[in-house]
Amino acid sequence: MNTEPQTLNDWLAHCERLHPKSIDMGLERVRVVAQRLGLRFDCPVITVAGTNGKGSTCAMLEAILLQAGYRTGVYTSPHLVHFEERLRLSGDIVDTAELVAAFARVEAARSLEEEVSLTYFEFSTLAMMDVMQRAALDVVILEVGLGGRLDAVNIVDADCAIITSIDLDHMEFLGPDRESIGREKAGIMRTGRPVVVSDPLPPQSVLDHALEVGAELWRFGTDFNFSGDKQQWGWAGRGRRYAGLAYPALRGANQLLNASGVLAALTALRERLPVTAQAVRNGLAMVQLPGRFQVIAGQPSLVLDVAHNPHAVAALAANLDAMGYFPTTHAVFGAMADKDLGPMLARMGPLVDRWYFTDLPTARAASGQELQARWQAFKPRAGVQVSTHGDPQQALDAALSQADPTDRIIVFGSFFTVGGVLTHGTPRLQAKHLNP
Repeated sequence: MNTEPQTLNDWLAHCERLHPKSIDMGLERVRVVAQRLGLRFDCPVITVAGTNGKGSTCAMLEAILLQAGYRTGVYTSPHLVHFEERLRLSGDIVDTAELVAAFARVEAARSLEEEVSLTYFEFSTLAMMDVMQRAALDVVILEVGLGGRLDAVNIVDADCAIITSIDLDHMEFLGPDRESIGREKAGIMRTGRPVVVSDPLPPQSVLDHALEVGAELWRFGTDFNFSGDKQQWGWAGRGRRYAGLAYPALRGANQLLNASGVLAALTALRERLPVTAQAVRNGLAMVQLPGRFQVIAGQPSLVLDVAHNPHAVAALAANLDAMGYFPTTHAVFGAMADKDLGPMLARMGPLVDRWYFTDLPTARAASGQELQARWQAFKPRAGVQVSTHGDPQQALDAALSQADPTDRIIVFGSFFTVGGVLTHGTPRLQAKHLNP
């Protein structure tokens, strides 16, 4: 009798039971299974680490390289609605049957000789890489899940590393300050290969590690930079310039930093992955990424943002400030209990007139009641209304029932929060997720 899982959901449930910890930092176990699978890539690999901006950076790389005619593989995490969203091949979400077959191959390799215990993330990462290895790709883009040095994707030697913003998040795993966190993220660098640092004020530990391992450092403000006005922007780096670029289709002031890092990486790899200026223009104009300051057309205005740490929430607040006037701003907020909630609530407090705190479907989350208690500890301004809800969709329904057409609703705080409204949302939302 075959007891092996048959469906993707069965495999994911199997992965969740394999290891006592959901996160177990280290590469030894995952490297053993990768070797048994014979995992290797014959094309350039770009690895992207950072606190915020990783998803946007991967999406812009993918969009430009697709426009240049390359077959791309992009692995990101977490997903918003469907697990398969984590892997895109030539711009399309991976076929479920391909993933199921890959999970079976990983299980066979894991169980060979001495059985190796893998976490959910490690197992699924190996399955994604196995699919990509078989797909005859021209370029592989890997987003780091957590940190860098000990993250499962770091078993692959990147031909180019990108480090986006570095801020305080996952401190129980990565360390108590930016220097410690930067040191972990710097672990994706390789000797003699380019590393693009798009954080304007990187921790010294990142710069020191580049020197220590002999990586080819591309630093924002030194090796590349951008300039712009309200209509267009330009980029200049080593031996290459782009002028008169339209702003990236992804909204938000921080996207120019991400786009600048992308252009630096493509310039560093231009011998192996040449791209035309037209591919750059088209890619940046067409790039899509659900849940990153995503404004859904219609009334009331609806903004979805997976911002889930103080740095990302500060960027969200700045972007909201730039949107103009709305009589009332409603906020649906659900978050993990281990996040630094105080600064997040404090930064959004002046912008929000009605809060809808929500439970999330994971044990790591703070309850809506806990979020309300944290908010009340700030002695919020008079007149702000608040309610708690069992899930993000209930919270959004309540906001929609209270909002006037000229109001604004923000859904933020976690992938679970945004994914929760996209999963069961109105036709307006579901259509936007399928065709962003």
